[in-house]
Amino acid sequence: MNLNSIKVEYNACDDKDDNGASSSSGGVHKVCMPPHRTTFQKLKQRLSEIFFPDDPLHRFKNQTGLRKFVLGLQFFFPVFEWGPKYNLSLLRSDIIAGITIASLSIPQGISYAKLANLPPIIGLYSSFVPPLIYSLLGSSRHLAVGPVSIASLVMGTMLSQAVQYSKEPTLYLQLAFTSTLFAGLLQAAMGFFRLGFIIDFLSKATLLGFMAGAAVIVSLQQLKGLLGIVHFTNKMQIVPVLTSVFTHKDEWSWKTFVMGVCFLVFLLTTRQISARNPKLFWISAASPLVSVILSTVIAYSIKSHTHAIQTIGHLPKGINPPSVNLLHFGGPHLALALKVGIITGILALTEGIAVGRTFAAMQNYQVDGNKEMIALGLMNVVGSCASCFVTTGSFSRSAVSYNAGGKTVVSNIVMAATVLITLLFLMPLFHYTPNLILAAIIITAVIGLIDYQAAFRLWKVDKLDCVACLSSFFGVLFISVPIGLAIAVGISVFKILLHVTRPNTNVLGYIPSTRSFQSISRYSTAVRIPSFLIIAVEAPFYFANSTYLQERTLRWIREEEERIKANNEPPIKCVIIDMTAVTAIDTSGIDTICELRRLLEKRSLKLVLANPVGNVMEKLFNSNSLEAFGLDGLYLTVSEAVDDISSSWKPEKPEP
Repeated sequence: MNLNSIKVEYNACDDKDDNGASSSSGGVHKVCMPPHRTTFQKLKQRLSEIFFPDDPLHRFKNQTGLRKFVLGLQFFFPVFEWGPKYNLSLLRSDIIAGITIASLSIPQGISYAKLANLPPIIGLYSSFVPPLIYSLLGSSRHLAVGPVSIASLVMGTMLSQAVQYSKEPTLYLQLAFTSTLFAGLLQAAMGFFRLGFIIDFLSKATLLGFMAGAAVIVSLQQLKGLLGIVHFTNKMQIVPVLTSVFTHKDEWSWKTFVMGVCFLVFLLTTRQISARNPKLFWISAASPLVSVILSTVIAYSIKSHTHAIQTIGHLPKGINPPSVNLLHFGGPHLALALKVGIITGILALTEGIAVGRTFAAMQNYQVDGNKEMIALGLMNVVGSCASCFVTTGSFSRSAVSYNAGGKTVVSNIVMAATVLITLLFLMPLFHYTPNLILAAIIITAVIGLIDYQAAFRLWKVDKLDCVACLSSFFGVLFISVPIGLAIAVGISVFKILLHVTRPNTNVLGYIPSTRSFQSISRYSTAVRIPSFLIIAVEAPFYFANSTYLQERTLRWIREEEERIKANNEPPIKCVIIDMTAVTAIDTSGIDTICELRRLLEKRSLKLVLANPVGNVMEKLFNSNSLEAFGLDGLYLTVSEAVDDISSSWKPEKPEP
């Protein structure tokens, strides 16, 4: 192969100074230094990229004072942005959507309150106040707000391990409302300080396994309602739950079971119909309320013949009573309330933002994640003072709102108004609603969280992600909900550390008829360059991986020398490290590169760096490390390095 054939002409940087911003000599393009910036400028840019990647203040530039004031109102209160454009056509669509999601949110609110081991009325309170707050502050047009299964499950599980509502109802309510306050404060603080990247540590694989495990546990817990069991375990592990089911066989009620299974089949069937034909979404949306009405009528009709079917009982009429006096900031359970608030707050935040972004993408508009955090946080802070527990955006209700033609957050206001009417006038109608129908609604809602197809995809794409998913799943099933989640997060963090501490390195070869150097293990057409070993590093050069990268580079050299010896090829003269993917470097990385250069120099091998990025180049220059490499130790590309270095070698004289 003719090495000169791979030479590429480059437009040289303008000559500036000896240190180097740029120069050109002999057709070789010198690597340019980045423009000079002060430490303050670097810190400012770095913090801006971390906390303000979307540049939220860009629309305030070059605006008058009055316009900035109006934009500020729209920024903090999105209602001022869409409000002036609102019309009767949008109102008609939102009324239909609001009434539709209310028919779903009323039975779900009651059911999810039971899931959190709270009085059913708390679920309706939580479907009234939070949607009103969100409608003023939220930036998503389609997010339907209310209680959700995951947050309800986690709250009920964690609180019940320390306090039983049946034994200490006041203390349980205090902890539930205090946890909601802490969740809201956390969410609002994360939005205010723009810390949304923290929730990214809850990977999709982690949440997939967590939700599937939680769905199984929740479904098994509902056997209490479906079988009519009175005495049931408060634990949330699969073994105690199944043990409790079969230990209390004498409490099983066949009437309750038959009725519950019939409604469960009905709910699952309507769900399947709507899934196969999205135009029939209203069937699935209306089925929970229809089930509640039918089951209540049936239970009322047979109440004189049997008392085997357990019902909700009395629900008080009226709007949310204040609960500020129930907030609990002392005593031995404060740490528990804080822990529950943090976990449920992060889970609710993750679900709410994910749902909001999903529907925003479908309608081609943007949702500001940090503004959403503030809106959801303030919603929960206010809710904790109005007898509400943790709420967020619900995927099922948001999907119903979207399919029903909802256009703006006014649909949340209509839903809240419908719930208000229910609270004021319709509470006595729920007296004979059987517990079995709440169990059936909960099972129908959470069974959709089991996505086995996504788990199969994880196994095919990323085995470590699949391990995280399974660890979360089995941790929730056999240990506990928070520990199962912690295990999965730990595995996800371990995966990140593994990629950082053990980055990929590859030996590169030249692909004929191109200007490209690619991995020889990936491309069969890649050709090794005689006397060169070209190594690509695909990660930042940090203290955590610097020792590994040095050892791995020396191993590549040893393996290449063994291959050369076996094939009787020319020995290695130069090692080129392609630093295209080395996005950052620290002092440990610089020391490692210098040490590696000295080790290779003792073995009569030349070390060359190709294409270091701007900040890497700057740190190498400031550390005076470039002096040891000399003028021919740094190149813009691998191809230029190979061409220039090989042309400087004197041809070996043939032996006589």
